[in-house]
Amino acid sequence: MSTPERPIRIGNEEREAAVRALGEHLAQGRLDTHEYEERVAAAYAARTSADLAPLFDDLPQPPALLPPAPPPAPPARPTGTAPDAPYGWDPLSGRPYSDRSKVVAGVLQVLLPIGIGRFYTGHTGIAVAQLLLAFIFIGVVWSFIDGIVLLAGHPSDPYGRPLRP
Repeated sequence: MSTPERPIRIGNEEREAAVRALGEHLAQGRLDTHEYEERVAAAYAARTSADLAPLFDDLPQPPALLPPAPPPAPPARPTGTAPDAPYGWDPLSGRPYSDRSKVVAGVLQVLLPIGIGRFYTGHTGIAVAQLLLAFIFIGVVWSFIDGIVLLAGHPSDPYGRPLRP
């Protein structure tokens, strides 16, 4: 003696999947908008999987889902040194390191707060401004703060290459 199968309750995820499937059928022209609206209302009112089944009786079954395509591989980052990057490559940006050092630039900027660190990195415009403003003490404060930023941040040279650590 077999027992009748009990209906299995569904959740919001199953209802949303049914509505998405109905939307695909609408997009393919298998349903008109009035029919789609009726079936969507019935899908949201469904409590069991048996309530959802009649909504798809007259519609073709979706093709078997193909496995998702693998994500594209990240671009290969060069390692070691090369003629165009004698100091190596920055692991974060993949750009070659500058011939200037971040530590030297920051220490020069903090210890000699008149724009010397910016002269060293090649940013002469900023360095001249800090030097001229040092006479009224604003440049000294600016240079000192800029030195801390050079040490703590990710500074670059005038060509956009990151300074060596």
